[in-house]
Amino acid sequence: MAAKRTYIRDGRAPVPKDPRTSEQMSRIRGRDTGPELALRKALWSEGLRGYRLHPRSVPGRPDVAWVGRRVAVFVHGCFWHGCPHCKPRRPKTNSSFWNEKLTRNRERDRRKAAQLRRNGWRVVTIWECRLRKDITAQVRRVARALEGR
Repeated sequence: MAAKRTYIRDGRAPVPKDPRTSEQMSRIRGRDTGPELALRKALWSEGLRGYRLHPRSVPGRPDVAWVGRRVAVFVHGCFWHGCPHCKPRRPKTNSSFWNEKLTRNRERDRRKAAQLRRNGWRVVTIWECRLRKDITAQVRRVARALEGR
């Protein structure tokens, strides 16, 4: 049996009422997520290679970037980034915290994309729900951006 983990709280989020929530939230990653891995696998199988992952030299650190071709791809989880397609529900507990946090995430995403566009980059945002629905269409969107269309 695995040892019980102790979670260090940094004060940025309210303490959850249920300890299982804290455990679940600690497993959420910011990179190499399921949707991101699925997209990368599909890009690779279509021959779209030569990209960099989360390059520090690129403003906004996109999930996938072709630095020389100035194409940045962000893979957004529907909940965390406020998907306009499936419109995920927001949590009912600590609603003021979550509304503020998720709104800040969307504003940050807009700022990052705008900064890249001002610097001459083509930006592709791929939503988790759209990736699940038709991954081929999302790969085609990236391919079009790489072609300059």
